[in-house]
Parts: sequence; structure tokens; C-alpha cells
Amino acid sequence: MTLYQKTSENVKTADIDLSEYHYVPQRYYGRIFASVVILVLLALLVNAFAHGKIEWQYVAQFLTAKAILFGLGNTIVMSVLAMALGIVFGVIIAVMRMSQNPVLRSVAMGYTWIFRGTPLILQLLLWFNLALIFPTISIPGLFSIQTVDIMTPFTAALLGLSINQGAYTSEVVRAGLISVDLGQYEAAKSIGMTRLHALRRIILPQAMRVIIPPIGNEFISMVKTTSLASMIQYSEVLYNAQTIYFANARVMELLFVAGIWYLVVVTVLSLGQNRLERYFGRGTRRRTSH
Repeated sequence: MTLYQKTSENVKTADIDLSEYHYVPQRYYGRIFASVVILVLLALLVNAFAHGKIEWQYVAQFLTAKAILFGLGNTIVMSVLAMALGIVFGVIIAVMRMSQNPVLRSVAMGYTWIFRGTPLILQLLLWFNLALIFPTISIPGLFSIQTVDIMTPFTAALLGLSINQGAYTSEVVRAGLISVDLGQYEAAKSIGMTRLHALRRIILPQAMRVIIPPIGNEFISMVKTTSLASMIQYSEVLYNAQTIYFANARVMELLFVAGIWYLVVVTVLSLGQNRLERYFGRGTRRRTSH
């Protein structure tokens, strides 16, 4: 076939009137079926809550009750303090884990192993009952304090939550430090920086874009984890909700109240986390845009 013949056939194909044909989109019957099933289940769930034995006026009434708001404040305070201490512990343990000193490295590994390997509720109960092991906390010649007087629900919850969080945060921080190129460490060393100075001025700022997202998730998780402190009588939002429904038997209504406040706090923190991620990810976006 000559080039002329091929060109003639292409022209004939181009002259075909495509208006006689109709575009038929592909139908995804599996997706349609799954969507219908999900919508039906959601409708049934909404109907169950709407017509169940739930007095929604009590939910609205107790949503701003003094005891609930007091517990909410305690939840927020405990979350912030425990997370702040957890980050401090985490950074220290991560630096110890990367140390050349075998003793420091072994202590850091042991800390992480113990507090990641045991349930948090067990740790809270151990701290709360510490007076059974150490009746007094003292420094000979300086002071002596009864352990039961200082190991209040607040103190026990703060120690348990923060020390446990430090074990998880240390792995997050260590991952961030490892993500920084080894050349950055060598460059800092070549200009006479000490290891700690290099970590503070060069390494940690670069590692933050890796550290911030999981730390934000840990903070959000901490808000919900504080509910475990109700087991040692810490007056947080769930504990206060339980105290109220023990008195008026409005169990589901008070649980909904606690759940709503948890969702509100987590939503606010999620927005803050997104802003932090954008802030520390600015350099990455510039590099990818080029």
C-alpha cells in the first residue's frame, strides 16, 4: 500500500459523522450497591437514635452543666501538661538512645521497653498506689513527705500519662532525627558546634516537618486517653459524666454529652495541627514546586 492510499483512508475515517453515536458512561454497579447499603445503614442508625429511649433534652441540658465544664477544663489542662512533659521526656530519651554512651543508650531502650510494653491503665494504678511501696518520699536531713499526701489523682494521672507518652514520643523524635541527612551533623561538627548545640540549632528544626504530624496525632490521642484517669478518680469530663448518671440514671444522655465535648476539642486541635504542618512544611513545598 502506497503512502497516498494510506492518507486517503485516514481522510475517509475523519469524514465519519460521530454525532450519530452516543457516549455511554461505564457503570460501576459495585460502587452503587455499596453506596446504597451504606446509606440504608446510616438511615437505620439515625432512626434508632431518634426513636430510641434517649431524652435529647437532657443532652442539651447537661452539655453546659457546671460539673461537665469543670471536667472539660481538667481534661484540657491534663492533656496539655501531660503532652508537654511527654515531649520533654521523649526528646531526652531520643537523644540518649542515639548517644555513643552504652549506659545512656541502654537506659533509654529500657525506658521505652517498659512503658510501651505495659498497659497505661496499669501504670496509672501503680502510680496512684505508690504509697504501698514507698510510704514516704524523703531526702535525709532535708525533708520527708507522706507519699499518700502528694500522690493525688492529679499527680498520679500526670505522671502516668506523661511518662507513658514520653516512651512513644521518643520514637517519633528519633525517627525525625534519623531523617536528617548525616551531612548536616558533619557540617555542624566541622564548624565547631557541640552535639547538643547542633541538635538545637540545625538538626531539630529540620526534623520538625517529620515530627509534627505524628506528635499532633499523639496530642489528639492524649485528649481521649485522659479518660483512663477516671479509673483513679481524676475529675475529668468522663468521670464527672459518670458521677452525674450514677445519680440520675441518664446513662446514654451523659455519655453523649462527654462524646460531644471530646469531638469539639479534637476538631479544634485537628485544625491547629493542620496549620502547624503547613508552617513546618513550607520548605518542602518550595522544593517540590520547583
